[in-house]
Amino acid sequence: MGKIDWQSRWQQSPLAQRWQSLAQREQHALLALAGFLLLVLGYLALWQPVQRQAQAAREAFIEQRALHAYLQANAPQVQPGSGSTQRVDPARLQGWVTSSAAEAGLQIERLESLGEGSVQLNLQSAPAERLLAWLQTLERQGVQVAEAALERREGGLVGARLSLQALP
Repeated sequence: MGKIDWQSRWQQSPLAQRWQSLAQREQHALLALAGFLLLVLGYLALWQPVQRQAQAAREAFIEQRALHAYLQANAPQVQPGSGSTQRVDPARLQGWVTSSAAEAGLQIERLESLGEGSVQLNLQSAPAERLLAWLQTLERQGVQVAEAALERREGGLVGARLSLQALP
């Protein structure tokens, strides 16, 4: 009964009456136009975004493949133990810390040996970037920061109290 009700409403609507008043050729032209518009909307709404994403995925794959090839080609250079990293001799840690701090432009206020391979030091105020770069140098040379107390001071400067240990 709902189907008949819908059909009767459709037949009584002004749009259906207008459709019935059109010539057969005009109805076919409008159906062809509606089909064409449906195809265009389908292309724009579905197919084109899928193609864009597929192209982006292909480009990302090519980039990742190139990165993988680069990493494979350079892997022997970064294997553990294959680099030219030198370790600091624990017996010479105090002298090495003093000279490397001077090279980095840092001034040591107090330096105390805590036994072979371990020192404690206080640094005068220095720019934070310089201190962090020096700490990276220490790490590359096999010196571990056991304890660190940093104090922020005016002008982007940092005071530091550090305990360092040379790794065997």
